[in-house]
Amino acid sequence: MSYETLQVRRDGHVQIIGLNRPEKRNAFDAAMLRELAAAYGELDADDTVRVGVLYGEGTMFTAGLDLASVAGDIQNNVSLVPDGGINPWQVDGRQLSKPLVAAVHGKVLTLGIELMLAADIAVAAESATFAQLEIARGIYPFGGATIRFPRAAGWGNAMRWMLTAETFDAAEAHRIGIVQEVVADGQHLQRALDIAHTIARQAPLGVQATLRSARQAIRAGEAAAEADLVPGVQRLFTTEDAAIGVQAFVTRTPAEFVGR
Repeated sequence: MSYETLQVRRDGHVQIIGLNRPEKRNAFDAAMLRELAAAYGELDADDTVRVGVLYGEGTMFTAGLDLASVAGDIQNNVSLVPDGGINPWQVDGRQLSKPLVAAVHGKVLTLGIELMLAADIAVAAESATFAQLEIARGIYPFGGATIRFPRAAGWGNAMRWMLTAETFDAAEAHRIGIVQEVVADGQHLQRALDIAHTIARQAPLGVQATLRSARQAIRAGEAAAEADLVPGVQRLFTTEDAAIGVQAFVTRTPAEFVGR
């Protein structure tokens, strides 16, 4: 697909998605919301893609929602997810079956934090700043922060920032666990790509099964996930990748997985 508000490219088995409205501080209008949903759907549907990376062009990750442009659609329950797309905040409909690494810099505001929380791994530039501003605008975080922020950071840490709308820095984001690495300014995207390529070298079906099991434990409870552990690995043992993995172990050679 071609996109007007995104920059999408491939690097081997990694799909790189850049938010590309720098003149608008990468704020999400309706077109950008729909395009990002479509890009997530494309990432998920392409069997040759194993990992996604999300970042922002320009001086910041995103200023969040362009509220004036989309308030009407939200109030009237107009869908912003096209056919085949995936809600980028993954709070309704289907979720990504593949890992996503977020690389953030500059200002990371409102829905930007929630995009990051909906990813699986986050890397931040050391000068990045964060703010969950919704309550200062008369609404509340509706892209998943009320669910994921307390789970990732603990109740008190999440409420400290969600209920005050104050700004915090990358060191605090790392301390409370909503970003996994902080790197020098300008290195956030490359570090995210390094992590993505490391994941992409692993067995794709095993990676996806790991995500699925962990999400099942969160959504359906540990007992449900436990019940599927042995059946899940039994299914993987029948795959071509499992045979490749065993052969690589026996011969002490790198595995070249095929995703089958």
